[in-house]
Amino acid sequence: MSKEFDLGALLAERGAERYELHSKYLNHQLPRMLHTIGFDKVYERAEGAHFWDADGNDYLDMLAGFGVMGLGRHHPVVRKALHDVLDAQLADLTRFDCQPLPGLLAERLLAHSPHLDRVFFGNSGTESVETALKFARFATGRPRVLYCDHAFHGLTTGSLSVNGEDGFRDGFAPLLPDTAVPLGDLDALARELKKGDVAALIVEPIQGKGVHEAPPGYLRAAQELLHKHKALLIADEVQTGLGRTGDFYAYQHEEGVEPDLVCVAKALSGGYVPVGATLGKDWIFKKVYSSMDRVLVHSASFGANAQAMAAGLAVLSVMENEQIVANSRAVGEQLRSRLAALTDKYELLAEVRGRGLMIGIEFGRPSSLKLRSRWTMLQAARKGLFAQMVVVPLLQRHRILTQVSGDHLEVIKLIPPLVVDESDVDRFVDAFTDVMDDAHSGGGLMWDFGRTLIKQAVANR
Repeated sequence: MSKEFDLGALLAERGAERYELHSKYLNHQLPRMLHTIGFDKVYERAEGAHFWDADGNDYLDMLAGFGVMGLGRHHPVVRKALHDVLDAQLADLTRFDCQPLPGLLAERLLAHSPHLDRVFFGNSGTESVETALKFARFATGRPRVLYCDHAFHGLTTGSLSVNGEDGFRDGFAPLLPDTAVPLGDLDALARELKKGDVAALIVEPIQGKGVHEAPPGYLRAAQELLHKHKALLIADEVQTGLGRTGDFYAYQHEEGVEPDLVCVAKALSGGYVPVGATLGKDWIFKKVYSSMDRVLVHSASFGANAQAMAAGLAVLSVMENEQIVANSRAVGEQLRSRLAALTDKYELLAEVRGRGLMIGIEFGRPSSLKLRSRWTMLQAARKGLFAQMVVVPLLQRHRILTQVSGDHLEVIKLIPPLVVDESDVDRFVDAFTDVMDDAHSGGGLMWDFGRTLIKQAVANR
C-alpha cells in the first residue's frame, strides 16, 4: 500500500529548500535575482494586505501578486466558497452538460458590465486577451489588431504580438501582423484604420508599464473612429478591472465608452484559482459560435471549472457587500494625494500619478549638482537603477513590498490589495519619506547599494 500523501509533512521536511529547488528545476534566474537585491525572504503566512516571516515580522504588501490579490490573501468568504465547492463533489468538467456556476458567475459579472452580453471563461489574463483577438478577427473578417506603445497584454504568442515592449518580443518572431500606435494619438489610429484591414484596437485604459492613463476623451473618440471603420474596441482590464482604479472598470471613468470586448482576470480569482474572462457583445459571440458545428471552435480544457467559478462568485459578493470599489477610490486618493504633496519637498521625485489603488511614482533628474552627478552615474549604468534603490530599502528597512514598474523605468508602481486602509497609507508614506530623506542626504546605505547595482548592471552587459 502506498504511503499516504501529507502536504504539511512535505512542506515541513523540504520547505527550507525552496530557493535551491527553484535554482535547479525552474527559472534559475529568479533566485539569482532575488539574492542579488536582497529579496530572498522566507514568508510563512499571509492575511489581507500583510504577510509574516518565520520571526513573526509583518510585511505590507503593495504589490498584490501583480494585482491578483485584489481582496488580499485568504479572504474568509472566498476560502469558505472553495471549501464548499470541494465538499459538494460536483460532476465538474463533463463537457457535455451545463453546470450552474458558470452561468451564475457570468450573470453577476455582466451586471457590472453594461452594454456587454456574454462571457467566455478561460484560465488567465493572457488567455482572455487571446480570446478577444480571435473573436475580433473572426467577427470582422480582418487580420490586423492595433495596440499602443508600451502596452502589456500577456506573453503567449497572440498577446505577445500586441505587446508594446521589444524586450518581451525579442527572439520570439514571427508574431502576428499587428501594429503599434502611440497611446492617445487619434491621428495615428485614423491612418491605420483607413487601410481597411484593422479588426480592433486593444488598449489598457491605464497602462501597467509606467502607469500612464489614456488622455481624457481618447477612449470615446477612438471608439467612434473604430466603429466608423467597422472595427472593434477591446478594453484590457486584466489589471485595472474589478475596482482597481476606483470604478469597477477603468474605462468607466470616461462617459460614453462601451467596449465591444473586455478582458478580465487577476482579481477575479480571489488569489486562489486561475481564471480569465472575456466579455463581449451578443453579435460577436453569435458570429463566432454560428452553428452547432462550431460549438467547440474556441474552448479551454479547464475553463469555467467549478473552483474558479466559486472563487469568482465569492469575490463579486465581497466586492458588493464590503464596498471594495469605494474603498479603492477613497484610500487610493488619500495615498496618491499625500505622495503627490512630497514632490515639492524632494527634487528626485518628479511625479505621482494614477487612479484609485493603481499609482505610479516617477523619479527624475535632480537640480542640485551633487545629486545630479550621482543620478547621471546611475543612468549611465542602466536606467531604472534609482527606482530599484528605493524599492530595496522599502523592503529591507520597512518591510514593504513594491516593484519597479518596468524595465528601464524610473517608476515604482503601487497596486496593493484593495482592502488596504488608512493605517497602511500612513505606514507607506512614513517609510517612503524616510527612504527619500536618505536619498537626498547624499550618502548613506542607499547610495552604497546604488554602487552595487551599478557593478551588477555593468557586469551583465
